[in-house]
Amino acid sequence: MKRIMWFAVLLVLLLSACVPLGDNAEPPASESTQPKTEQPSAVQEDKGAGLAVHYIDVGQGSAAYLEWDGYSMLIDAGDWNASDVLVYLDKLEVENIDIAVGTHPDADHIGQLGRVIENYDVGEVWMSGNSSSSNTFIRTLEAIDEAETPYEEPRRGDVYDIGSLEIEALHPGQLSGDSNRDSLSFRISYGETSFIFTGDADIQAEQEMIDSGLELEADVLLMGHHGSNTSTGQAFLQAVQPAVAIYSAGEGNSYGHPYAEVLAAAENAGADVYGTDVNGTIIVETDGQEFSVETTREGVAKEGSNRCIDINKASSAELAELTGIGAALAEAIIEERPFEKLDDLTRVDGIGEGKLKGLKDQGLACVGE
Repeated sequence: MKRIMWFAVLLVLLLSACVPLGDNAEPPASESTQPKTEQPSAVQEDKGAGLAVHYIDVGQGSAAYLEWDGYSMLIDAGDWNASDVLVYLDKLEVENIDIAVGTHPDADHIGQLGRVIENYDVGEVWMSGNSSSSNTFIRTLEAIDEAETPYEEPRRGDVYDIGSLEIEALHPGQLSGDSNRDSLSFRISYGETSFIFTGDADIQAEQEMIDSGLELEADVLLMGHHGSNTSTGQAFLQAVQPAVAIYSAGEGNSYGHPYAEVLAAAENAGADVYGTDVNGTIIVETDGQEFSVETTREGVAKEGSNRCIDINKASSAELAELTGIGAALAEAIIEERPFEKLDDLTRVDGIGEGKLKGLKDQGLACVGE
């Protein structure tokens, strides 16, 4: 089992002195480890049969807490500038977490993971193997090292049987260096009921999961990337066939999550759609045969508002939504960025004053801080 040594943390700190710190910094790839075979050592007091999955309302971030047969698992830990994950775990009187997962290094997914490791008895930590120069990522590594917590990098096809729960890693098979694309993704089964988590894995990653031939059909799907159209493609929905689709997003977030076309696709696929922005924390409970959904608030999932497509961070799929920007220009924008202001787009061959005016009139394009 791979251990993160202090010199690795020191190396990242040294590198960060040369690279501007930021939670969305481009990460380098690192090696993976072999799957473990033993059960987690930290076991909570038996709370009875059944699985409860808490999709915690953490605003514009993601966090899910699973508890079953005395075991527990945290998949992602909300945003870095909040404490809502810790508050929720304290409300549940959590003391031990057998597995804490950071699907990828983005600060809205591993944001509170370091503090979780510091405040609870964590059996082991699973991460993708991609790294980041962000303070959030470095603090997480320091917490793992300080607590001497066992560390794991699951890979496609790895299977972990923990009590009555089976966890199968769906992705990645190997690292590409794209932190979103390489998000740890799992199919988790309790009896006949199954759940899928994919972090911010994009449509290309979803296709790789489909092509792997692994079982993807599941009852409950946490939609990738907060309901963005970079994830939850038609082919993936067809393969999963979820009865329930959930997205985690902040109310009135500037990204416009979730996207109308993604909600429509999930509903057209026959799924009941819930979102933390309108429904608060969502709890799915199952005895392994049947499952129920409980929400904190009543509400109907709807398209996000105040949407901004940051031309310095958006994917090619998002950029292609802008007026007059097709696939080719989207790639050209990516090659030319960063931009200090929208007017700088005219340096991209094919974008003149007329096309720039159309972009401004549409009101979606912006330049983030």
